[in-house]
Amino acid sequence: MSGCDRRDFLKTAALTAAAVGMTARPAAAEARAARGKAGHAGGPNLIYVFADQLGYTRCGYAGDEKAGTPNLDAFAAQGVNFRQAVSNMPVCSAHRASLLTGKYPTTTGMVINELRMRTDHECVGHVLSRAGYQTGYIGKWHLYANQLGRHEDPKNSFVPPGPNRLGFDGYWAAYNFHHRYYNAYYHTDSPEKISYGKGAYEPDAQTDLAIGFLEKVAKSDKPFALVLSYGTPHDPWAPSNVPPKYREMFRDAAFPNPPNYKPENDPYADGWGRLNPNQRKSLSTWRRLYYAMTANLDWNVGRLLAAVRKAGLADDTILAFSSDHGEMFGAQGRRAKNTFYEEAARVPLLVRWPGRIPAGEVSDACISTVDIMPTLLSLAGLGVPKDAEGMDLAHCALGKKGPEPDAAFLQNTGACAAWQDGHEWRALRDKRYTYAIYRRDRSELLFDNVADPYQRRNLAGDPARKATMDRFRDMLADRMKSLNDTFETCTWYRDNWTRDRIILRGAKA
Repeated sequence: MSGCDRRDFLKTAALTAAAVGMTARPAAAEARAARGKAGHAGGPNLIYVFADQLGYTRCGYAGDEKAGTPNLDAFAAQGVNFRQAVSNMPVCSAHRASLLTGKYPTTTGMVINELRMRTDHECVGHVLSRAGYQTGYIGKWHLYANQLGRHEDPKNSFVPPGPNRLGFDGYWAAYNFHHRYYNAYYHTDSPEKISYGKGAYEPDAQTDLAIGFLEKVAKSDKPFALVLSYGTPHDPWAPSNVPPKYREMFRDAAFPNPPNYKPENDPYADGWGRLNPNQRKSLSTWRRLYYAMTANLDWNVGRLLAAVRKAGLADDTILAFSSDHGEMFGAQGRRAKNTFYEEAARVPLLVRWPGRIPAGEVSDACISTVDIMPTLLSLAGLGVPKDAEGMDLAHCALGKKGPEPDAAFLQNTGACAAWQDGHEWRALRDKRYTYAIYRRDRSELLFDNVADPYQRRNLAGDPARKATMDRFRDMLADRMKSLNDTFETCTWYRDNWTRDRIILRGAKA
């Protein structure tokens, strides 16, 4: 697709996005009135959509002119944009556990990928189910397997009905983990693998399932809560894993290395974060395919938004979009995630609720994964579990003043999915700085994200920043003490918290 054709495509998509905006509609008002007559005593509906590995800076509304995200750009103008949002631990399983519990990895025990989550936490699904919500979960789960590899064995991919679904006891069309977007599958209530259909692209098919769910629950007098967990734009970035239409959109786009690209590997990176020479040669192609996947994801978000409006649900529904973490693509000498650097840690977080959340609201609150659960439950008028460690920031979404975190607290407790020591770090990110410290040698880093958005200058040794460094050191010590986070090695969790990669009930630091 030529540059002109791509601009035409995006222009058409943008018009479509505008047409499915969240302004009040007669159909929505009628649906709300009908629910009132039917005795609908619950709160608003809730839809939470999140991508896998989509960083904040890869979105058009965040300033990326190459991004093909007209629907997300329109979405950002229809509610609140939390533009300082970060992932507390930028790894899939750790993030998902924190999202559902409002707790940090050192409390959930989900310290690396491919662990099986404890079931005695009070999770958002439990709260919603007890409140009478019809629940639905579609897509990637990544909280059940207890084996590194063999992802498609039903013993790892199928999450049986019951406590391991963490309160999502309604509609289920999910799998634990894979990133094969063609010829993919999901499970419902048996180990049988259900195909999306010949030639189906997984995000498209998952959106179809979500739309079907919406059409069904729209006829009910009970509120609903749906989580749609896309696998894209997570690698593998191969042409065979991306629809031709979207590959063509970015065929001629240039994706050079960023200003903070480093030709040598970060010595603190684990095996997933290091790049070999062939991978470095592939970075431009990877970025091109990543943006193509993101454009497809955006198209599917647009389809979902249109379905919400068509079903008359728009005004009664809190709808959020986010991601579990970003992708480094060679920045700082790293690929993948699992680091405090902006490309991996900073994520999109958009929330809209017509008539309640002001359109075009922008919040600079230092919100992070653990705060999402209490914030959304509070917006919905539901109680927040007492043991949640995040902060209710609903007032920030509503454009009101109130308490905010001084900084987001970030953790890394080991290699991406292996029991390996030497990669652990802790970090704080406020509205200006990122401060981090590695466990293995206690080396410190300080970046001024406002003056140095690519984080190329480590200010930790600058005498002029001593007061800032002392402030962050004290803040970090207080935060870790409050959570009983003793900065252990990765293998300490293996030896004290797990058996056969299953987190033990009642395990504590």
